[in-house]
Amino acid sequence: MEMQNTIEESIDNQQLVWDLQSNLELVLNENLKLAKKMDLESLVPFINYIQQSPRIFLISAGRSGFAMRSAAMRLMHLGLAVHVVGDTTTPAIQKDDLLIAASGSGTTSGIVRAAEKAVSVGAKLLAITADQQSALAKLADHIVYIPAAGKEEHGSGKSQQYAGSLFEQFLLLLMDAVFQSLWKLDGTPAEELYKRHANLE
Repeated sequence: MEMQNTIEESIDNQQLVWDLQSNLELVLNENLKLAKKMDLESLVPFINYIQQSPRIFLISAGRSGFAMRSAAMRLMHLGLAVHVVGDTTTPAIQKDDLLIAASGSGTTSGIVRAAEKAVSVGAKLLAITADQQSALAKLADHIVYIPAAGKEEHGSGKSQQYAGSLFEQFLLLLMDAVFQSLWKLDGTPAEELYKRHANLE
């Protein structure tokens, strides 16, 4: 109890609340500004690829990987055949399948290797990246460009957040927006989609 009191006394609670409010607004405002910079027309082919592909594979790493796993769940709710690269049950990618690869830098070695493999078997590659000249982008059939700061672009003016936080946050929001559009096109009621939700939790 004495330790708890010492910790509380060492923190200016009001200042911390102000800092938290300021930081929350920073995160939200940066994502709103980024949304206005997006070429939303580049998402039309993205949605077409998803609709026309027999199977969809998603790959990313680190925090972006969590965003892509979230997207995989939503695509599954739509009834699509979707797999996350690296899972033990993920099958071999084949001709006409779609690989959606997200990498801010576009140079993450494991992602680029997976992209090369997908292209070599005749699968389509859709790259989501902050670098349109990257190795990943050059392999892609279609690019969705997110003009956010890369992990090592400190003080670039694109973001005040640490490392690639803005890219990772926006990737989650972007994939949710894509899902919403796919859902509207699909027209299946939410109650029907929810029947596909995991029930072994």
